[in-house]
Amino acid sequence: MIIFRHARVEDVPAMSEVLTRSITELCGADHKNDPDVIASWTANKTPDGVAAMLADPSNTMLVAQSDGVVAAVGMVLGDDEIGLNYVHPDHRLKGVSTALLTAMEALMRARGVTTARVKSTVTAHDFYLARGWVDDGPIYTGRFIDAYRMTKALSPRG
Repeated sequence: MIIFRHARVEDVPAMSEVLTRSITELCGADHKNDPDVIASWTANKTPDGVAAMLADPSNTMLVAQSDGVVAAVGMVLGDDEIGLNYVHPDHRLKGVSTALLTAMEALMRARGVTTARVKSTVTAHDFYLARGWVDDGPIYTGRFIDAYRMTKALSPRG
């Protein structure tokens, strides 16, 4: 069973591991196994970096727990943007990311958001497309990787 809840300080080490392992092991299409790109991308995913994200009042961080273990980490930036949606490699392809995305969309919908945004990695692009997200503008060139700007219309009742 998957349980979703707001992240807590005691989750920080597990969240850091999820983010780092997900990026390192699952996002090869983005970082192309370049150690410098991986190091740059994960630099703020240390426990201190994750604690700073959690402490930022403009972020809402969620975790998905499976069998009592943090299986995925999500974050809504402000009211309307998915900032993180990463799954631990051991929990990949088990519906955890989809369920976490649904929870984040529900959170945004409850805040009155009608159009959600995300900058999707190459790795996650098809994932978002399959869940009703659409490309919205040119590819964003980030500090380490490129990303697809995407949006999704959120109906009031889901």
